[in-house]
Amino acid sequence: MKMVICDDSAEDIAYVTGLIGSWKKQTGTAVELLSFPSAEALLFAWEENRDMDILLLDIEMGEMSGLELARRLRQYGAGMQIVFLTGYMEYIAEGYDVEALHYLLKPVTQERLSQVLNRAAERIGTRERMLRLELADGVARLPLHEIRYLEVLRNYTTVHGQEDYSVKRCLHDLEEELDDSFYRIHRSFIVNLRFVRRVTRTEVTLKDGSVLPLARGRYEGLNRALIACF
Repeated sequence: MKMVICDDSAEDIAYVTGLIGSWKKQTGTAVELLSFPSAEALLFAWEENRDMDILLLDIEMGEMSGLELARRLRQYGAGMQIVFLTGYMEYIAEGYDVEALHYLLKPVTQERLSQVLNRAAERIGTRERMLRLELADGVARLPLHEIRYLEVLRNYTTVHGQEDYSVKRCLHDLEEELDDSFYRIHRSFIVNLRFVRRVTRTEVTLKDGSVLPLARGRYEGLNRALIACF
């Protein structure tokens, strides 16, 4: 797996790198480890290569904070496991918006980091389900965690992810290939719960600003699904 440390302290990067090395030996996990001194540097690298599994992220950095970086990554559909490293308890409540796996208070201990990395690795192992779409010019395989929502119009369903794909398949057939992180909010829409920001009795607002209709009678079920998912 590809693991990334983002911290403006070279000492902290070196320390956490040592802890990760001990975890690798203990678990026998193959890890490619990268480090970045700023949120801006990591965001630039991610735009070039989005193959990142676990992000260990300092919160207080330079112009862009770790929280702002996490928000941008989630808005762009990044599905990596995010672990915040911080010396301040007051930031913890803000992590819910970016689906942080955990907060670790500095100085991080080997035991606590190992526990969190074990959880992250377990999630990654169950995350990589794909949706296979037959297109006119070939085949697309989309990781489920990148799909924001599915929308049907007449005989075509559009899958909205990092790119949009329209296929001549009914929504019900595609629904059977999804996992529990998806919920049908309307006869024409299925949403990825991990992208939901706000729910009213008539609308669902996603983190990218998209607003989808919520069918009558789906409000309670959607809220139960959100609680179960997170």
